[in-house]
Amino acid sequence: MTVIKINAITVPADSGDELAHRFAARAGAVDGAAGFEGFELLRPTDEREQWLVITRWRDEESFQGWLSSKDFAEGHRSAAERSGGDAPRPVSTHSEVWSYEVAGGSTPGAD
Repeated sequence: MTVIKINAITVPADSGDELAHRFAARAGAVDGAAGFEGFELLRPTDEREQWLVITRWRDEESFQGWLSSKDFAEGHRSAAERSGGDAPRPVSTHSEVWSYEVAGGSTPGAD
Protein backbone atom coordinates (compact mmCIF):
# COMPACT_ATOMS: atom_id res chain seq x y z
CA MET A 1 0.00 0.00 0.00
CA THR A 2 1.32 3.46 -0.87
CA VAL A 3 2.84 5.35 2.06
CA ILE A 4 2.98 9.13 1.99
CA LYS A 5 5.64 11.05 3.88
CA ILE A 6 5.18 14.77 4.38
CA ASN A 7 8.08 16.84 5.65
CA ALA A 8 6.56 20.05 7.03
CA ILE A 9 9.39 22.60 6.94
CA THR A 10 9.06 25.98 8.64
CA VAL A 11 10.77 28.54 6.41
CA PRO A 12 10.77 32.29 7.08
CA ALA A 13 9.30 34.25 4.16
CA ASP A 14 12.67 35.69 3.16
CA SER A 15 14.18 32.19 2.78
CA GLY A 16 11.54 30.48 0.65
CA ASP A 17 13.20 31.18 -2.69
CA GLU A 18 16.47 29.70 -1.40
CA LEU A 19 14.67 26.54 -0.25
CA ALA A 20 13.09 26.16 -3.69
CA HIS A 21 16.49 26.71 -5.32
CA ARG A 22 18.11 24.02 -3.16
CA PHE A 23 15.40 21.51 -4.02
CA ALA A 24 15.70 22.35 -7.72
CA ALA A 25 19.45 21.67 -7.51
CA ARG A 26 18.65 18.14 -6.27
CA ALA A 27 15.82 17.45 -8.70
CA GLY A 28 15.63 13.77 -9.57
CA ALA A 29 17.98 12.66 -6.78
CA VAL A 30 15.39 10.29 -5.31
CA ASP A 31 13.81 9.13 -8.58
CA GLY A 32 15.80 5.88 -8.79
CA ALA A 33 15.18 4.79 -5.20
CA ALA A 34 13.48 1.41 -4.84
CA GLY A 35 9.77 1.88 -4.17
CA PHE A 36 9.76 5.63 -4.86
CA GLU A 37 6.50 6.75 -6.51
CA GLY A 38 6.61 10.56 -6.60
CA PHE A 39 7.65 13.88 -5.10
CA GLU A 40 6.19 17.38 -4.76
CA LEU A 41 7.46 20.53 -3.07
CA LEU A 42 4.53 22.74 -2.05
CA ARG A 43 5.01 26.47 -1.46
CA PRO A 44 2.43 28.18 0.77
CA THR A 45 0.12 30.65 -0.96
CA ASP A 46 -0.96 32.41 2.22
CA GLU A 47 0.82 33.76 5.30
CA ARG A 48 1.95 30.31 6.47
CA GLU A 49 5.63 29.57 6.75
CA GLN A 50 5.27 25.79 6.36
CA TRP A 51 6.46 24.34 3.07
CA LEU A 52 5.49 20.73 2.44
CA VAL A 53 7.72 18.11 0.87
CA ILE A 54 5.45 15.25 -0.15
CA THR A 55 6.86 11.89 -1.21
CA ARG A 56 5.02 8.69 -2.07
CA TRP A 57 6.51 5.27 -1.48
CA ARG A 58 5.41 1.72 -2.31
CA ASP A 59 5.69 0.82 1.40
CA GLU A 60 7.34 1.82 4.66
CA GLU A 61 10.32 -0.46 3.96
CA SER A 62 11.07 1.45 0.75
CA PHE A 63 11.06 4.77 2.60
CA GLN A 64 13.26 3.42 5.39
CA GLY A 65 15.63 1.98 2.78
CA TRP A 66 15.98 5.43 1.20
CA LEU A 67 16.59 7.08 4.60
CA SER A 68 19.44 4.69 5.37
CA SER A 69 21.00 4.85 1.89
CA LYS A 70 24.21 6.57 0.86
CA ASP A 71 22.17 8.34 -1.84
CA PHE A 72 19.99 9.96 0.84
CA ALA A 73 23.02 11.21 2.76
CA GLU A 74 24.70 12.48 -0.41
CA GLY A 75 21.51 14.09 -1.70
CA HIS A 76 21.12 16.11 1.47
CA ARG A 77 24.59 17.62 1.23
CA SER A 78 25.00 20.90 -0.59
CA ALA A 79 27.10 21.29 -3.74
CA ALA A 80 29.64 23.19 -1.63
CA GLU A 81 29.89 20.30 0.84
CA ARG A 82 30.27 17.77 -1.97
CA SER A 83 33.21 19.87 -3.21
CA GLY A 84 34.86 19.95 0.21
CA GLY A 85 33.49 23.34 1.29
CA ASP A 86 31.34 24.44 4.19
CA ALA A 87 27.63 23.81 4.50
CA PRO A 88 25.40 26.81 3.72
CA ARG A 89 23.30 28.25 6.51
CA PRO A 90 19.99 26.45 7.13
CA VAL A 91 16.93 28.08 5.56
CA SER A 92 14.44 26.41 7.87
CA THR A 93 13.78 26.92 11.55
CA HIS A 94 11.94 23.61 12.16
CA SER A 95 10.77 20.50 10.36
CA GLU A 96 8.82 17.39 11.18
CA VAL A 97 7.88 14.33 9.16
CA TRP A 98 4.28 13.20 9.02
CA SER A 99 3.33 9.73 7.76
CA TYR A 100 0.08 8.81 6.04
CA GLU A 101 -1.41 6.04 3.97
CA VAL A 102 -4.14 6.48 1.38
CA ALA A 103 -7.54 5.80 2.94
CA GLY A 104 -9.72 6.98 0.06
CA GLY A 105 -9.91 9.31 -2.89
CA SER A 106 -10.60 9.32 -6.59
CA THR A 107 -8.79 9.19 -9.89
CA PRO A 108 -10.24 11.11 -12.83
CA GLY A 109 -11.33 8.80 -15.63
CA ALA A 110 -10.45 9.18 -19.27
CA ASP A 111 -13.25 10.54 -21.44
